[in-house]
Amino acid sequence: MTNDLATFNPFDADTLQCPFPHYAQMRDEQPVMLLESMGMYLVTRYDLVLKVIRDVETYSSMFGGASMPLPPDDRAKMAEVMADGYPRVPTMLTADMPDHTRYRRLISKAFTPKVIAELEPVIRAITTRLIDSWIDSGSIEYVEQFGVPLPVEVIAHALNVPDDRLADFKRWSDDSIAGIGTNISLERRLEAERGVNEYQHYFASEFEKRRTEPQDDLLTNLLNARIDDDDPDVTDKRPLDMAEMLSMVQQLLVAGNETTTKLLTETIRMLAENPDEWRKLKDDPSRAPAIIEEALRLSTPTQGMFRISTKDHELEGVHIPKGARLVIVFASANRDATLYEDADTFNPDRENLRDHLAFGKGIHFCLGAALSRLEGKVALEELSKRLDSFTLPDSNEFGYFPSFLLRGLTRLDVDVVPAGAST
Repeated sequence: MTNDLATFNPFDADTLQCPFPHYAQMRDEQPVMLLESMGMYLVTRYDLVLKVIRDVETYSSMFGGASMPLPPDDRAKMAEVMADGYPRVPTMLTADMPDHTRYRRLISKAFTPKVIAELEPVIRAITTRLIDSWIDSGSIEYVEQFGVPLPVEVIAHALNVPDDRLADFKRWSDDSIAGIGTNISLERRLEAERGVNEYQHYFASEFEKRRTEPQDDLLTNLLNARIDDDDPDVTDKRPLDMAEMLSMVQQLLVAGNETTTKLLTETIRMLAENPDEWRKLKDDPSRAPAIIEEALRLSTPTQGMFRISTKDHELEGVHIPKGARLVIVFASANRDATLYEDADTFNPDRENLRDHLAFGKGIHFCLGAALSRLEGKVALEELSKRLDSFTLPDSNEFGYFPSFLLRGLTRLDVDVVPAGAST
């Protein structure tokens, strides 16, 4: 069955539920396709997505926000709300070199292999506590009871957020992604920006506290950081301003939990639909990393990302004008049959598992990839140890977050049988 690509609408309800047949058709027929209704180009084939990622001179990441453009009157209302917060400045995700390099160098110190490895006991303790809270209940809503709290608590720990602010922390994260690749109402977008303002004021206060009461944490390190601190040719080594620090922390807040929540949830769904793989995992927990890689490939929580054309040029024979907006569709590239045999099937035994683009590639490769992978590995190890089996009851509707850029289940009902339970 083929679809009329001329009428493709990424916000169509059925498409949001399962966009992959559309992407497969695009890869075959129009791997660089102008979506006229939205004024942007979709790049869907693996080799072309890589080409765009690697050509940072032709394809800029200075795309501003990932929300849909607003008409002038609505933009004025949005600007009025945002004026109550700090400026939304580009740092990592929406910056190009050399600015991107400077910002990333500063924040990457918090994500070295040593730092990530030291987080494993924290991740395992959170994981086991969460499992303890529901393992004897018989059934759970997995997103709320495991998929959300695990990564939220981990990134909150990294940012030194107290337990009594975790609910706010999650709400601010939701507000930060509310408009990404969605078609929500103006009222919801304004509400979300008010939430971002609230986030900014909270963390601005935390930064100010650390001026007089420094702590051994990321916030203090950012406060003490200096731009180009390791460049001997730069004499004016200025500190980060508040808007820059807030931008960087906000990106860590979102990247550190939203995508991992979606990964954890999709992984459990895939294992429920492939019970043989669950049994293999129970017999051999060392399979956990491979399962996570295959789940990343198939689910691709960040389905795609924007780029801006810096000049008139052609891509795969298609004219791309200067200033055009493109979407590099990681989710499509990750199912490209030229790279993966039986690309729509769940197979953790693939030899080229890590060739996927779920974390991007190049200079914008996800800074938190190692942390997300570790959380997924620990979660599978502990779940396979503590659960005998689990199934997905008929109550599931398998509804996905209404975004063509961020994809994940909004809830997942799971019936669980503890290990050692009588049958």
